[in-house]
Amino acid sequence: MLNENIKAIRKSKGLSQEELAVKLNVVRQTISKWEQGLSVPDADMLISISEIFETPVSTLLGENIIETKADDLKVISEKLEIINLQLANRKMTKQKLLHWLFISLGIVIMIVFIILFISHSPYLNWDYSNPETSVMGVVLHAFEWLFIRVAPLLLIGAITGVYFTRKLSNQENN
Repeated sequence: MLNENIKAIRKSKGLSQEELAVKLNVVRQTISKWEQGLSVPDADMLISISEIFETPVSTLLGENIIETKADDLKVISEKLEIINLQLANRKMTKQKLLHWLFISLGIVIMIVFIILFISHSPYLNWDYSNPETSVMGVVLHAFEWLFIRVAPLLLIGAITGVYFTRKLSNQENN
């Protein structure tokens, strides 16, 4: 039993016979003999082995130790599951942010469009012989052109963006 336990624990800790021998200040052949059951370590050496393996001496002497590859896979799969959940949460947060950004953009575009539509371009009646007035009129005209001609296209884009982000989030929830 001792030989099987030493071998199983050594392998589960990821140590080679050579590495264990260096830690115990013995030759590799000594470790090999212990694991084959050809010899046994003395009491002081058992204590040293238990300290290196972080295992009680009673476990080394009495119980069969099964290699923990299945436990390692379980731990790795649990960690991957946590990482996947975190990534899904980040993606969902980004989608919600984009969703509300598109809605806000649509509202702002609508408000500016309505204000410009109601004002009926008062700058067209200004006297453009004054350079300051002409510069301000050109700026207002460009701004109005942007919101009267381009804003509806942006609004359609925002509505489309909201639709697709909502559709993507609904697909992920199902």
